[in-house]
Formats: sequence, C-alpha cells, structure tokens
Amino acid sequence: MKSVIRAAAGGPEVLRLVERPVPEPGPGEVRVRMYVSGVNPTDWRSRRRALPPGMSEQVPHQDGAGVIDAVGPGVDPARAGQRVWVWEAAWGRPWGTAQQYTLIPDQQAVALPDDAPFELGAALGIPALTAHRALTVHDGGPNRIAPGTLREATVLVAGGAGAVGNSAVQLARWAGAHVITTVSGPAKAALAQAAGAHRVVDYRAQDAAAEIRAFAPEGVDIIVEVAPGANAALDTEVAAPGAVVAYYSGGEDEQLAVPVLTTLSANLRWQSVFVYTVRPEAKRQAVADVAAAVHAGALRVGEEAGLPLHRFPLERAADAHAALERGVVGKVLLDIP
Repeated sequence: MKSVIRAAAGGPEVLRLVERPVPEPGPGEVRVRMYVSGVNPTDWRSRRRALPPGMSEQVPHQDGAGVIDAVGPGVDPARAGQRVWVWEAAWGRPWGTAQQYTLIPDQQAVALPDDAPFELGAALGIPALTAHRALTVHDGGPNRIAPGTLREATVLVAGGAGAVGNSAVQLARWAGAHVITTVSGPAKAALAQAAGAHRVVDYRAQDAAAEIRAFAPEGVDIIVEVAPGANAALDTEVAAPGAVVAYYSGGEDEQLAVPVLTTLSANLRWQSVFVYTVRPEAKRQAVADVAAAVHAGALRVGEEAGLPLHRFPLERAADAHAALERGVVGKVLLDIP
C-alpha cells in the first residue's frame, strides 16, 4: 500500500511516499481503507518535533474518512463495510491517516451516514471535537451540544473562517446560541456568514468591541478564542459576568496577560482546550454529539458552508502541509488513491 511517512523532524520535505505492507488489525482494532485524510495545524507542528519515543517512523494525520474493511478480535464483525470518520489516529501511534489503509481502535472509527461525503468525515475529528469542548466548558453551561442546549447563550467565535471556528459556528447555531464572529476581511466575512453566524465583525475595518456590544449588550457568555494573547483585552471588554474564554491555539512565544481586578470581579475564566488530552468521558460525549450533528445535517463543508476545500493527491502531502503553514483559508485534504 502507499503510505506517507516521516522518519525525522523538519519541514514538509521530510514527508516521503513509500510502499508498505497492508497491516492486520489487532485486538480491539479496525482497519480502515482511507478515502480522504484531513490535515490540521497540529499535524505540521508535530512534524517539526522529534518522533514520539520508541518510533523510528510515523504516518502523519489524525483525521480522515473511509470504509472499515477488516476487524480485529473483540470487534463486532458487522462493522466491516461501514463508512466511518476517524479521529486521533496518530496520537501516540505510528498509524496516521495519510495512507491507503490504517489501523485504529474500534471506538475511534465513527459511523458516517451514507449521505455524508467522505470530505465531511475527514474535516471533523480534531476541529469539531475542539469546537465542542470550547462550547461546553462554561461554568453552569451544558456538557453536551444538541438542539436547545445553548438557547440562552451568546457565543463569540474569534476567527470564524478557520476550521475550528467554522465548526464552532455551526455547532453553536445547532444548539440554539446567538453567534457572533470576528474576521480579518470581507472574504472571510462571507465565509463566516455562510457558516451561519448571526453577526460578523471585520475587526480591521470596524470597532470590534462596539460591534460586539451592540449585538450582545449584556456581554458574551462563551468566547471560542484562536488568539488569546492578541485578543485578551477585547475578550475582557466584551465578556459577560461569569463568561469563559476557551482558547485552543496560540503562537510558540505568545503570552496571555489579563487585568486581575477586572477579571476577578467579573468571575471570568480562561480555559485552555487541547483536545488530545481532554478527559475520556468528555471526549466520548464530544464524539457522540458531533456524530449526532452529522446525522442531523448540522455540520457541512465546502465554500457554501463557509469552509472551502483544498484537495491534494496523497503524493503531494508535502505541498498540502506547506499550504496549511502558509495560512490557506479553509480545510486541507489529501485524496487517497
């Protein structure tokens, strides 16, 4: 089978296309014939770091979609032939999704409805689970996302044109929230509107705090934050009492500083979100809720859904990584031959 591997840390050039034997699933595992592999920022960031201990090479990428073609001992044989989306394939494991067949624990291959395209399945995983976590850490808020669970909440999504931002907008709308998002220009504003945001603020052309406060006079309950250091002052200004700022990204040297007395008296909370190490029960709930959203048609991909797709063949994995590092807007995918 064709696999993309890396045997060292470095730039996109460390990714190589090789031939490997088709693996056999072990106990509790399924083998998935991959159709599409999703590329996330954590994929290129981890590529720049040393391989996990005990690994001499690794197939990259956490997310993807395909069809289960074999099951290991202890797995229901009826799963063979099922269309699935895959999450966290390469976290602490050598088998990512950038190959024709991959092995994954049974619970990390989630049923994908027949009417859901493989590109949607490959775009779920880390972005959607991250968005779910950010929307469910509000003090006193729901621990799950479903219709009505955020009916009384106002949600601010920073960077609504990104992959996590897009998932956050769609999931928050599905849950009944009032959704506002910030973007850096008209093209991204159009994408955020397509995703379903009620109000879109171009922070380069508008007074972001004034626009957000006009939409939410009593403040914002949940802030899904992509740039906590840069946006700390804005988040503090627009947050409602008791709000949470759930941040999932930031630069290597980015620092977060907040005014103590202002945030103290308002009972504000900054909550980091790193989905790979979220406690298992919260992750199980996130997977279940995202799967339900897919079945309900509440999660979509493509420019008409605010998430343009950038597709590369498997042999151009290095180009796909380079595009993502350059900051291409939308979702980067690898098509598996």
